Amino acid sequence: MTLFTNAAKALMLDALDESLAAGADFASLHTAYPGTTGTNEVTGGSPAYARKAIVWAGATAGSKSLTGTAVFDVPAVSVGWVGFWDAVTAGNFLFATPAGGGALKTFAVDDIATDVFDSPAHGFTAGQQVVVWGTALPTGVVQGTTYYARDITTDTFKLAATSGGAAIDITAVGSGHAQLQVIETFGAQGRIQCNRQR
Repeated sequence: MTLFTNAAKALMLDALDESLAAGADFASLHTAYPGTTGTNEVTGGSPAYARKAIVWAGATAGSKSLTGTAVFDVPAVSVGWVGFWDAVTAGNFLFATPAGGGALKTFAVDDIATDVFDSPAHGFTAGQQVVVWGTALPTGVVQGTTYYARDITTDTFKLAATSGGAAIDITAVGSGHAQLQVIETFGAQGRIQCNRQR
């Protein structure tokens, strides 16, 4: 794993949204994990859903924030992901984050007999929706899938596939990052706003 300083992070983040064709200048909403291509983008509604132009402030302390709020019209769907593109239609999908996502929390699973995720001061509470990221995830969880936190202690948690469900059986050790996800479900046409930090 490479450790980047805040100065290096700022350079990379600023490069993502330069005023070029390849900049992360448009935000999108997704009903499920968009993967690496931006699938599951919201469609439809009246007024119709559309990507929104965004403007980023300069990076500081290794993170960036939008300078304003993007407001989306949304049909009756559940929104779980925010994506970023270099064009208002089509274009290149650049990255995504879980809706309402908090800070990345490092975890390790070292004992498959317990199914416990060790993550110092993770801050999750029972029943919260969580996604996991990484290239060495423990066998039993999949990147981008929504899980539910359970069996919470200050420094550990387990994950379930459904709210209140049984803990996922981990069959091989691994590590990665966990991140909070807040899925918003619309029973009818509505609006959602995005004020995102990365």
